[in-house]
Amino acid sequence: MSEHHLILGGGGFIGKHVALLLAQAGHQVTLAGRRPLVHAMPAALADRVTFRRLELGSADWDALVAKADVVHHYAWGSLPASANANPGGDLRTNVGLTIDMLDALHRRGAGRVVFSSSGGTVYGKLHAVPVSEDHPMAPITAYGAGKATAEVYLGLYRAMHGLDCRIARIANPYGAGQDLSRGLGAVTTFLHHALNGLPITIWGTGDVVRDYIHIADAAQALVALAAAPRHETFIFNVGSGVGISLNEIVAELETRLGRTLDVTRTATRAFDVPISLLSVARAKSVLGWAPALSFTDGMARTLDDLRRNLPFSTLN
Repeated sequence: MSEHHLILGGGGFIGKHVALLLAQAGHQVTLAGRRPLVHAMPAALADRVTFRRLELGSADWDALVAKADVVHHYAWGSLPASANANPGGDLRTNVGLTIDMLDALHRRGAGRVVFSSSGGTVYGKLHAVPVSEDHPMAPITAYGAGKATAEVYLGLYRAMHGLDCRIARIANPYGAGQDLSRGLGAVTTFLHHALNGLPITIWGTGDVVRDYIHIADAAQALVALAAAPRHETFIFNVGSGVGISLNEIVAELETRLGRTLDVTRTATRAFDVPISLLSVARAKSVLGWAPALSFTDGMARTLDDLRRNLPFSTLN
């Protein structure tokens, strides 16, 4: 059955890939954001995808959500560094606007919400590896604290008003189409620097381990989460379930490119936990989703996409 999906942050890395999948499946999609897509959707999907300019601070939320069967909340107006520099502003902007959106859905009395949280920051220092969704949230950055607070309100509106709120704690997505100017995504950034003869910067020893998920897998998980029947379980990790260090990213790149890369090492950052690795057992059990690409395969696909200058990462 065709549905109408509203994607907040629709011009972003995650939003545009989810939109492509939804349109390919026959759904109507409204992308809402400050900037339209730099690259248009494929012509065959043009009648299913529309863009609506959105300034979150002045949004008419009632009008915006009026026709949406599903609201995908991927808009977040800060990065880890900017959130730490202004925690109060980060809280007011991101969490405040999340509550405004939830209030509009409550007034409407219907609609699903899919929220992109941060599997890499809401847990803080892990008590167990890989980490399950039952691990306490104990963020050690303002960015993580903001995401965790938004999660609390989503759970509150679910319990208090019956809203169908669903949360995806996403690991570290990578792939073609990621905005390198935002300084996010070690895999894509390292690839870009390697292909353009630029030095790669690693903080500390490079032994920090993270869970990296290809954007094709992440987008599939979010589509599965949006489509699933309502369930008492509504928080899901979305990751690869495999830990990769920064040094291993460099080693994989050197193997694929056949040369030694220029690597610069700087001081360790205080907010970098030694390891962040997600268990995806719950998503496999409840949603029937599992990542399809190994890190090696994802790297190969991303490298090919970047060499071909593709605006979207290949999804098939």
